[in-house]
Amino acid sequence: MNKLLTIAIPTFNRAQLLDKQLTWLAKSIKGFESDCEIFISDNCSTDNTQEVIKKWQIILSNVKFTSNRNNKNIGVMGNIACCLKAPTSEYIWTIGDDDPIQERTLEYVLTTLKKHADLALMFLNFSGRQKRTGQLVVERWLNSDSDELRVDGKTVFQGYLNENFGGVLFISAAIYRTDLVQRALQKWPSATSNWASQAYWTAFCAAHGSVIITKDTYLECTMGASLLDLDPTWNFRMRYAFIPEVYIKLLKVGYPHKFCQKMIWQNFQQKTDFKILLGALKRWPFLTIKIFIPYLRFLSISAWAILFPPKQLDNSL
Repeated sequence: MNKLLTIAIPTFNRAQLLDKQLTWLAKSIKGFESDCEIFISDNCSTDNTQEVIKKWQIILSNVKFTSNRNNKNIGVMGNIACCLKAPTSEYIWTIGDDDPIQERTLEYVLTTLKKHADLALMFLNFSGRQKRTGQLVVERWLNSDSDELRVDGKTVFQGYLNENFGGVLFISAAIYRTDLVQRALQKWPSATSNWASQAYWTAFCAAHGSVIITKDTYLECTMGASLLDLDPTWNFRMRYAFIPEVYIKLLKVGYPHKFCQKMIWQNFQQKTDFKILLGALKRWPFLTIKIFIPYLRFLSISAWAILFPPKQLDNSL
């Protein structure tokens, strides 16, 4: 019989953090061993990650515990996709190796999944803490008033995409129905090259069923710790390449044409956006041109979708 939940951890050269995360998991999973399985995808680490995995496989021998080691580093999003493709459980929860999770969280997740058998997506609210200073900078990322089941998943997540796109990108907060997120991966196989593809996977699942966005926070986002924070071109790539491509894909899932067009065109709405564009052109002229030309194509596609909407949208499972 398939498990209810796979807890997957993508990792690379952070053996100490992985060990700490598995320490949390070992405590939280007690009493729920029959409901869960653990999967770790090692992105070709060169430290002692494999030793940590083997240690915990022995300690957690009463839990189904498997792992994968990529032959080469396939990138952050590629490794996350490995975690999403692997399980056969009903639901998949992919967590970062450095994101602090409360001990009560796993019990809440499993209890909620058992209560709502038709749930397509659960999104755990979270806080944000700056890694460098240790300061809590965001107390609650998403504005949710209750833990009630929402059957209008597409409408719910359209609101969050509009108000707080960055919050939707937090991979550790999303618990997917496995067949839906794997369908999303099939629909957009090259999503692993897009740093905002988490928003697509989440919105895809929300469009195909009911959702829960928790009122309380259950984990923290470690801010200022990713490779993106070290890349000065990241903001420009997100605005003019990654995010617009996500909305083009969401057009095919059935998100409103005018909404998607608005989100793609919003880079022209404020003077600060022009400053970013001009600054990028001055600092990285070749990169800017390379990114901006496809962005103009995204604009034309969104405009065409308004004028000539497709007769049938991709809502199939």
